[in-house]
Amino acid sequence: MVMFMVTRKETTPFEGQKPGTSGLRKKVTVFKQPNYLHNFVQSTFNALAADQVKGATIVVSGDGRYFSKDAIQIIIKIAAANGVRRIWVGQNGLLSTPAVSAVIRERVGADATGAFILTASHNPGGPHEDFGIKYNMENGGPAPEAVTEKIFANTKIIKEYLIAEDIPDVNLSVIGVSSFDGPEGPFDVEVFDSTSDYVKLMKTIFDFVSIQKLLSCPKFTFCYDALHGVAGIYAKRIFVEELGANENSLINCTPKEDFGGGHPDPNLTYAKELVARMGLGKSSPQGEPPEFGAAADGDADRNMILGKRFFVTPSDSVAIIAANAVQAIPYFNSGLKGVARSMPTSAALDVVAKKLHLKFFEVPTGWKFFGNLMDAGLCSICGEESFGTGSDHIREKDGIWAVLAWLSILAFRNKDKLDGEKLVTVEDIVLQHWATHGRHYYTRYDYENVDAGAAKELMAHLVNQQSSLPDVNKIIKEIGPDVPNVIQADEFEYKDPVDGSISKHQGIRYLFEDGSRLVFRLSGTGSEGATIRVYIEQYEEDSMKTRRDSQAALAPLVDVALKLSKMQEFTGRSAPTVIT
Repeated sequence: MVMFMVTRKETTPFEGQKPGTSGLRKKVTVFKQPNYLHNFVQSTFNALAADQVKGATIVVSGDGRYFSKDAIQIIIKIAAANGVRRIWVGQNGLLSTPAVSAVIRERVGADATGAFILTASHNPGGPHEDFGIKYNMENGGPAPEAVTEKIFANTKIIKEYLIAEDIPDVNLSVIGVSSFDGPEGPFDVEVFDSTSDYVKLMKTIFDFVSIQKLLSCPKFTFCYDALHGVAGIYAKRIFVEELGANENSLINCTPKEDFGGGHPDPNLTYAKELVARMGLGKSSPQGEPPEFGAAADGDADRNMILGKRFFVTPSDSVAIIAANAVQAIPYFNSGLKGVARSMPTSAALDVVAKKLHLKFFEVPTGWKFFGNLMDAGLCSICGEESFGTGSDHIREKDGIWAVLAWLSILAFRNKDKLDGEKLVTVEDIVLQHWATHGRHYYTRYDYENVDAGAAKELMAHLVNQQSSLPDVNKIIKEIGPDVPNVIQADEFEYKDPVDGSISKHQGIRYLFEDGSRLVFRLSGTGSEGATIRVYIEQYEEDSMKTRRDSQAALAPLVDVALKLSKMQEFTGRSAPTVIT
């Protein structure tokens, strides 16, 4: 057994180590500065209660992006020096963000008190790209603002960190336990199978037998793209080994430190190979597209759902899952406690909640708000327009769960049709949903890496403009005479019904008399500059008008949004980086 000593190392603070809703994200070159990661990890331990550190079990893993393996070894040594009793690491340092939440909540052997998750989610990876770290609590969800503010405060005054330099690097590729002994007693690092706990949980939620029957039907074809993120290891285990899908159904399912040089963001812009295969690309696909396609981001908490030549918006996806969950997913057979969406997400879920008489919540962007509702037993299913969908089985969004939910709905709708001529398709399910609930035409324009000062000026301009709705409506009529009037304009503010906390400045809203909406937000998930997100939504209740092209239907509102905000004048951008 290796004995180790604890060393106190002097250090000085770094500016800008403020963790956002998804932790601290910076370029790898920033994280590789001497003491940069050390400072943040020690500041996190200093922010936690003593019993969450001394003698605790902590999970340390991530999406496998560049610098992850080095970071894991550093965190192990700092954790040992701070009196942590046990570290759990997924094999090869890999665990999806939802799997980390599941491990904290479900893994047998000890009660984990939290986790360091090493991911920058959907941001690119590589030596000159992005790295990230966030801390999740004992409920499996992201640290609340009270904790992240303590962490940030600590980063500004830190003078030393503790480290056990005698501990050799642990072999992350081999499952097993490495034991050490230090001043406060034994310390273990256990490398465990990255997929087992998560798969076990999924089997308690879904009917794998019915999904397997669907996947074995010759008429049903399937494609899953992990974009070279951590989802690949779960896709192989679940879709191929457990459910019997053909391994050829999987693309880009080998995790890579640089995500194969791609951008691991599951949308129509970056999931190019899947989009082409599903018949949604600019060129015709080779052969007939599969019936069902899906993609994941780097850490597998986001998802994109596609049918043959058909895109399902994330806003529609969560609404359709909620509308079908009780019938199609065993976990929800006894009913839903409630549903929730983030404020920028379309109101498609609101309509479902109203028709099903469900509790409904509109929260700021950030999964911790959903977690509060779930911990209080108020919410079963939730989602956000940024390709995140989930339920109360864990306290993170869950990309694989969303795919299994859709496969469950397809299996349920087709249980008596597998031997027939035609299956119910993804498109059929969406069209039926629109016929019942109406359609929320929806799009999002992202302006990435905008000058931070210019972005703030644009948002301030919008806030100032809201002081006079007559003036706003006059401008709108000059831009688009047929666009309805704005009846309410505000900055979204949320009072948490569970803990009473108030979250201000969560996005600027323009609400129109016909139910249409414009929302403007500054995103906190980038690693440099600012990202302005513009959300444009129009509700159509007439079932005869729900088949229009989304961008054509929304064109008048898009024009209003860009001119009302003076987007080009403030940012210098004539077009968005990404349109979703």
